[in-house]
Amino acid sequence: MGKKDDFIQNITNGYQTKGESIILGGAMLDGEAIADTFVKIPLKTLNRHGLIAGATGTGKTKTIQVFSEQLSQAGIPVLMMDIKGDFSGIAKEGEEKSFITERHAKINLPYKTAHFPIELMTLSEQGGVRLRATVSEFGPVLFSRILDLNATQSGVVSVIFKFCDDKKMPLLDLKDFKKVINYITEEGKEEISANYGKISTSTTGTILRKIIELEQQGADLFFGELSFEIDDLMRIDENGRGYVNIIRLTDIQDKPKLFSTFMLSLLAEIYQQMPEKGDAEQPELVIFIDEAHLIFNEASKVLLDQIESIVKLIRSKGVGIYFVTQNPMDVPSGVLAQLGLKIQHALRAFTANDRQAIKKTADNYPTSEFYKTDELLTSLGIGEALVTALNEKGIPTPLVATMMRAPESRMDILTESEIQEINSKSKLVKKYSELIDRESAYEMLTKKINEAEVIATKQQAEKVVKKATKLEPTTTEVVGKSVLKILTSATFIRGAFGVLSKMLKK
Repeated sequence: MGKKDDFIQNITNGYQTKGESIILGGAMLDGEAIADTFVKIPLKTLNRHGLIAGATGTGKTKTIQVFSEQLSQAGIPVLMMDIKGDFSGIAKEGEEKSFITERHAKINLPYKTAHFPIELMTLSEQGGVRLRATVSEFGPVLFSRILDLNATQSGVVSVIFKFCDDKKMPLLDLKDFKKVINYITEEGKEEISANYGKISTSTTGTILRKIIELEQQGADLFFGELSFEIDDLMRIDENGRGYVNIIRLTDIQDKPKLFSTFMLSLLAEIYQQMPEKGDAEQPELVIFIDEAHLIFNEASKVLLDQIESIVKLIRSKGVGIYFVTQNPMDVPSGVLAQLGLKIQHALRAFTANDRQAIKKTADNYPTSEFYKTDELLTSLGIGEALVTALNEKGIPTPLVATMMRAPESRMDILTESEIQEINSKSKLVKKYSELIDRESAYEMLTKKINEAEVIATKQQAEKVVKKATKLEPTTTEVVGKSVLKILTSATFIRGAFGVLSKMLKK
């Protein structure tokens, strides 16, 4: 048996599935595609998370598009965090072109065009489904970690949450939280000290500055109501296809704090609300996080630990998370170790550091008798990638150079008119468009402070009136008191007795 036959048998056996699967493309050997040797990923293992990496322009976005299309067709909803804004074309049918037909002919995979159901979502004032969450939903622990607070400062945040719970004051937005901080350091200082212990003004000042920093990145738009409901990510259309939910993040590329805040809150909410699924036949939801380095570069160690914990635990809820970045080294080793599927597009070696990074990347993949991984990483063409996954038994599949299939939908972005058309027909846009500002901590404390000021003003006024209404003495009373004072004075008495004594002597 020759090398090619060994390779075909190796890939066929390694990527054989009994249950439902998706096809990413066809296997390649020595730079040539091998027909009918498909790289299939079992739906059962898609909750084991993954990585899609590669240099700019190597085809990562198209790979995500293909992946999302296949998931949607299998009835699995997708959540795509679109930083660059080049993913929305999945809503429109693609166009069959000669280079696409030739590519599919090489791997012997029929090509057809299609479009897929989408929802456009936003964290800012862009058009789309507005995503919000309340401060209360974060809870004191997660909120403290997002603000990167130390133990003492986190303790104060816990006191604030407890105080608001005890007083039945909802913490909905950052305005509420700032108002509580001002209250416990000024008007309510004695009340807090008596019931919860003394709080340092320097500590509350630090917390306040952290919140202002978060506000400057646009978080005031994110915190509030109506809170987004996780069930709205799980929708299936009338044809049994999962919705592709695209969060448009093009205007927050320079706001990594807001991005990581949202992502962590979303994952935490999904983990808390979704029931345990165990080893289901397919995931409930697959999440793609584009430009993942924006999360990890700005995250504190505490925040990274939180992300790692959620990644470990959330797969039992039937959720798969896929990190998309240029270099696998952008992802912390603790998270990287949790990723079952790896799709590695070409890397570029311009410097000694680049070459060293490529060698490290190659070490993260299974060894193969058919490839020199470190050399192959720099020679892959556009739309080609190294793939390794987990089979249905959880065993890593053979490393395979793959000619990725082409997207069935449009490989371009939507126009503004097309975006408006989609949003105008969306039920979720209508549902979440209204900003609700019900009575919460800010209004309740403002009312309490105002009432206290009114009472204090009234009491002061009463004192003034009482003092002013005291009767002033009349002229007769003043003269009488003066005469009496003179008549009873010791000097007057001694003088009178002196005069009387002289008169008696005479």
